[in-house]
Amino acid sequence: MMVEHPLGAGPLVGRQLRYLIHSSYGWLGGFGFAASALQLADRDKWIGWDRKQRQAHLHRVIAMSRFLLRPSVQCHNLASKVLSMSMAVMADDFEYKYHYRPLLLESFVDLSHYSGTCYQAANWIEVGKTKGRGRQDRFSKSALSVKAIYVYPIEKDFRKQLGLSPDAGLGALAPADGLDGEQWAAHEFGGAPLGDARLSKRLVSVAAAKAEAPGRAFSGVAEGDWAATKAYYRMIDQPEDSEVNLPNILAPHRQRTIRRMMGQKTVLCLQDGSELNYTNLDKCTGLGDLKANQTGARTRGLNLHSTFTIAPNGLPLGILKAQCLAPQAKSPDDKRHPGNLPLEEKKTFVWIEHYRDLVEIKQQIPQTQLVNVCDREADFFEMFEEQKHNPRVELLIRAHHDRSINEEPFKLFAAARQASVQSRVRIDIKRQSARTKKSKQKAQPAREHRIAELAIRTIQIELNPPSYFSHKKHPDKTPIAINLVHALEESPPENTEPVEWFLLTTLPVATKEEAEQCLRWYTLRWRIEDWHRVLKSGCRIDDLAHETAERQRRAIGINLVIAWRIMLMTLLGREMPELPAELLFSDIELRTLSAYAQKKNLKPPQHLGEAVLLVARIGGYLGRSSDPPPGHQVLWQGYTEFQYIRAGFELLDSG
Repeated sequence: MMVEHPLGAGPLVGRQLRYLIHSSYGWLGGFGFAASALQLADRDKWIGWDRKQRQAHLHRVIAMSRFLLRPSVQCHNLASKVLSMSMAVMADDFEYKYHYRPLLLESFVDLSHYSGTCYQAANWIEVGKTKGRGRQDRFSKSALSVKAIYVYPIEKDFRKQLGLSPDAGLGALAPADGLDGEQWAAHEFGGAPLGDARLSKRLVSVAAAKAEAPGRAFSGVAEGDWAATKAYYRMIDQPEDSEVNLPNILAPHRQRTIRRMMGQKTVLCLQDGSELNYTNLDKCTGLGDLKANQTGARTRGLNLHSTFTIAPNGLPLGILKAQCLAPQAKSPDDKRHPGNLPLEEKKTFVWIEHYRDLVEIKQQIPQTQLVNVCDREADFFEMFEEQKHNPRVELLIRAHHDRSINEEPFKLFAAARQASVQSRVRIDIKRQSARTKKSKQKAQPAREHRIAELAIRTIQIELNPPSYFSHKKHPDKTPIAINLVHALEESPPENTEPVEWFLLTTLPVATKEEAEQCLRWYTLRWRIEDWHRVLKSGCRIDDLAHETAERQRRAIGINLVIAWRIMLMTLLGREMPELPAELLFSDIELRTLSAYAQKKNLKPPQHLGEAVLLVARIGGYLGRSSDPPPGHQVLWQGYTEFQYIRAGFELLDSG
């Protein structure tokens, strides 16, 4: 039967297993397992072993050398089904026959003929591509077609069983793995593809130094070290077309973020934008036109659009993608109707770009559910249409438009309000201080802290294409089935606007538990707002002053990761205070905190929460029984002051 396979029946090499796929309709196909490839650069990098370790343990990796479904067999989802069935028995059969258990499977997909969809559906992981060589390619001619490399871990802790370190390769990480005070910058920035290894090393040293005083310009951070200052500006001032750009600066952090996502069953991918106002930089080239402010004056700057990932408990996992866009005003000569604009030319396309990026990442972490959570700006038809065509990532979007629907009462919001109450939940509404209008921020009304009780309703609707998509010109634009969760505060305090959310989602909401989960996940969208606040008030990215927009982007990229780490440290102290303090503080930092605690007649820190509270006290936090947990601002201030204390303590300690 295997003669029907494009590669023929064999020969296979090494220890082997063969299976036939049988049904009541006859023989459907078969599998052949054999020895793995001797070396594969992308596979070996993903595993994280060196040459010696590979030679010692390669026999624990088994290749699916043949997988055939006979051309005459046509059955939807059959390929992924039999793949899963083979995984259930293969390891046991191999151990029975050869007296040791394999730890990892590998297979290959010829990209010139197949897409690998069945492997993705069966939770195999794509780890890279071959170079077109085979076992017999002794002269490196690379005459074979390039194939995608897929792996399937039989044992979750296979790296440990291979004797590798927990941080080896590209496996899953816990949220705070490798974030200690001395090594975190090397982990999050090390090896950035900047075109020169010296620039990559410089990026690490710059990030480590900048993190100690995130709100200061680098000349202030360097504290008179002229060589360090010159090195920083040489890196930032690279030519505009150099490889020192925002995506490459973030590349190591992005990979670490994906590894942190691997360790989660579900990850919330928060997508949002924030304006960076650089109107005062008269000589800075490449900036765009931002929205008019409250007085109608035009402002110049960049739009930061990011995908910020968090675990369902709210802990930030990192930044997957960030763009600093320079928006340009539409030409008055452009009279095209919105329905005739190519999707790529629309301002909303950035949301779809980031969604597509999540779809690609999903292939690397097939066992993790990804939910793209967005505010009202993402409520446009093409976004839901994109998800319909690429449904690997779920959507949870707050509705902005009160659309027309096909059934009574013919309006979306009215239909949701008329549905029966499914459940009631309480949510915490944070206190909000009044804020007067400033040049770079809008006015904000005061809001008292309260516990709001929300009534939850759900309906299923069809989103109709916008009117500018006429059926005659766009017959492919058809209605899209979507779920809606409505949350309403039915008894708000006097003179207070009630909380009311309409959430459009592709997630199931058939039960009250599912609906409430959607609501809980949406409330965590504010984590990205918190991160923006750390960026602006803590890292002060609005005060960056370089001569071009591209140089601004480079400096912003460094601060994006620093702000994430500050925020994670804060939340770990709140959410998981029982963890050991060594998780985020180095030895010298802990000794500094202990000395500070002794001076103030306080308890030396043993746990992370205690260490974070001590840092907050340095920043002015009083820590009274009636005080709420320290926020990002006070912790940032404390962290900045703490670094100066640590530096002095380190000098005394060494002298």
